[in-house]
Amino acid sequence: MKQRLQVAVAIIFNAEQQVLIARRHAHQHQGDRWEFPGGKREANETPFQALQREIEEEVGLQVHQAEPLMQIVHDYAELEVELDVWIVSGFSGEAIGREGQPLEWCGLADLCDKEFPAANIEIIERLTSLYAI
Repeated sequence: MKQRLQVAVAIIFNAEQQVLIARRHAHQHQGDRWEFPGGKREANETPFQALQREIEEEVGLQVHQAEPLMQIVHDYAELEVELDVWIVSGFSGEAIGREGQPLEWCGLADLCDKEFPAANIEIIERLTSLYAI
């Protein structure tokens, strides 16, 4: 049976309505592709707690408030991921790639020009639908 990873994913907008994305390291699963920041949920965490911890660890932001956007289960050949996707509505701090990953604030219309893991495509479609770009 395939491993299923539970992942908390953050959609973080800045004041210019750009969304924060990060580039995965080449050696990682789906390497060199862009993604929305987030990470694996630990056994003792709620999805929101995982979101807060991962965003602080990865990009140095403190998440104060977020609302669930959607949940996606995606089956890759080698593993299955369950994404809990959140719209972050309150945060503080300055975004930096704390794990050496490049970060970019990207307009929603420009997301389609980036290469994302297949599991993220549904998120992009939902965002472009919600924000009617």
